[in-house]
Amino acid sequence: MTEPSNRLGNEKSPYLLQHKDNPVWWYPWSDEAFERARTERKPIFLSIGYATCHWCHVMARESFEDEEVAALLNQHFVSIKVDREEHPDVDQVYMTALQALGRSGGWPMTVVMTPDLRPFFAGTYFPRPVLLSILDQIASTWTRNPRPAIELGDALHDRLERLASPFPGGGTIHPDLFQNFLEQAWTRFDRRHGGFGGAPKFPPTAALRLLLRIHRKTGDSRALDMVNTTLEKMARGGIYDHLGGGFARYATDERWLVPHFEKMLYDNATLTWTYLEAYQVTGRPMYAEVARETLDYVLEVMTRPGGGFYSAEDADSEGEEGKFYVWHRPELERLLDRDVFLMTCEVYGVTSRGNFHGANILHLTERHDWEIKRHPLVQEAHRTLGAARACRVRPLKDDKVLTAWNGLMISAMARGYNVLGDPRYLEAARDAARFIERTLYADGLLLRRYRDGDARHEGTLEDYAYLIQGLLDLHESDFDPHWARWAMTLQHTQDGLFRDEDRGGYYQSSDRARSLIVRTKDYTDGATPNPNGCSALNLLRLARLFRDDRLEQDATQVLAGPGRLLQDQPSFFAHLLLAADFHLEPVREVVLVLPPSLEGDALPGDVQDFLTELRKPFTPGLVVSLGTLHADTDPERSPLPILADKVVENQQPTLYVCDGTTCHAPTHQLHLPPESGGS
Repeated sequence: MTEPSNRLGNEKSPYLLQHKDNPVWWYPWSDEAFERARTERKPIFLSIGYATCHWCHVMARESFEDEEVAALLNQHFVSIKVDREEHPDVDQVYMTALQALGRSGGWPMTVVMTPDLRPFFAGTYFPRPVLLSILDQIASTWTRNPRPAIELGDALHDRLERLASPFPGGGTIHPDLFQNFLEQAWTRFDRRHGGFGGAPKFPPTAALRLLLRIHRKTGDSRALDMVNTTLEKMARGGIYDHLGGGFARYATDERWLVPHFEKMLYDNATLTWTYLEAYQVTGRPMYAEVARETLDYVLEVMTRPGGGFYSAEDADSEGEEGKFYVWHRPELERLLDRDVFLMTCEVYGVTSRGNFHGANILHLTERHDWEIKRHPLVQEAHRTLGAARACRVRPLKDDKVLTAWNGLMISAMARGYNVLGDPRYLEAARDAARFIERTLYADGLLLRRYRDGDARHEGTLEDYAYLIQGLLDLHESDFDPHWARWAMTLQHTQDGLFRDEDRGGYYQSSDRARSLIVRTKDYTDGATPNPNGCSALNLLRLARLFRDDRLEQDATQVLAGPGRLLQDQPSFFAHLLLAADFHLEPVREVVLVLPPSLEGDALPGDVQDFLTELRKPFTPGLVVSLGTLHADTDPERSPLPILADKVVENQQPTLYVCDGTTCHAPTHQLHLPPESGGS
């Protein structure tokens, strides 16, 4: 074995490269590190974080750049650094261990484990003096007698195996679940500021989207009130970037005023979905503007040349959290004409005292409606301050491309095109899908991450589930059957790699992940869509497109996974209930078949007008397909099964509409009939 040294210099992860010059002898997550720990019989010091994590930067400066800390680590431990965004499966295992030890989760995550990867100590951020004390105690104890630590690791491993899949299966899906969810949400709802619970506040996108569906079912005004209050308060607050668009990861306070400034691709994807759906329900221009500005931010800042979306932007710039985003009042007074300055202070709550360490986070004050942003003086302020901010040092951009998060943004861009009609969004979605297929799909398997010419790490469940969803949404935007066929191929691969054949549902990691001490399976909500909930909805949609009842049976098995927990605590399972809503409600199938004479041409105006009208209302149980019927020698271009039993009448576009099990007569009149019952 080669002499120990810092092994991160050849990695591609921006997070690992941030630590390549540390005096710590870091290894990436690798067999080489595991073998050294076993050979030298040393405990493993595991540090998990990500490139745009503020407290990861703090711990790096205080401890990992410190010679005394490094000497202790290098002498007594094998040190491994993991980018949680490259290895979400590793992160989940050890986050579960952290929480099983009674500690709150977060990053940086600090874990000490035996050479066979069984954790016996875990925490998050530790100040340097505390970390030195912990390391010294563990090193002394391990040197004298490692047996207690090994026994604790064994006991915790047994507990992790029990926690890895705590769901019994056999649950039932029924309409009462949605009323239970509504009542639980109403109990926790912050009626003044929106959102659920107190600080810190994370955007509750899945809950809001489910509440929109509950409102559609029941007409209960509370559901829509919770959505409107939360979306308006978030968009008015400092968590939203009023100059550049896009949302920060969460708010540190209950009012959505002070954000943790990092911007994550996944948040901006799921928030875009939510604002678009709320716009379809309410018609409020504010929601369309927020969605548009968020997508435009992604196009301008987070889209790589040639396709694909970057992962995140940091909270820090020049070593200070939020420095890129905040303003001091004297600075604004210098930059803006007098009238513009006074209007800016009034509209965006600028004071001499500030609201963030003496500086000001811009937020829309209570006395102004959203429409004030269209005032000429406010527009001039936006132009001037945007130009001034462009001259600042921008936060670090984590420029790796993650398959999973790109799947979410492909969905957002495709849906943005459908609702807002901007073709740039459709092109961005297509470019990203083509990029992933070209660079992150090899030998029938997805890879997790691309950066700087390097594609690496086997895909996890979320990579498959989110990309399949993105491809299905893209297919409903441009109707290219290739996206649907690729989605179906990926679903078959996902089933082979991740499915729990005994109890249904999907594990987070594949059966090929040999270095994980447990395989976890989860149905509960997190910052990103729950992959099992996402998969259930994917299966239901694929079942319609491909006329495959087995896929619907697979979906119902996933939905039953949480068992009684789903009945008792539906608020934990919003993503799963989104799929349950699709399953229980009559699905509206809209199929438009075109004559061969239209192949290769732009869609006729009446067809485009029909699609525009089709996409205006909020219709969550909608499956749409459009295609040209002719004998095609290319199987990739041949009609999908949903089209296969349709015919074109009189060489004119022919519309087929089914509501549940009730189908209307085919027609050349391109307008939708009223929805009928599903029985």
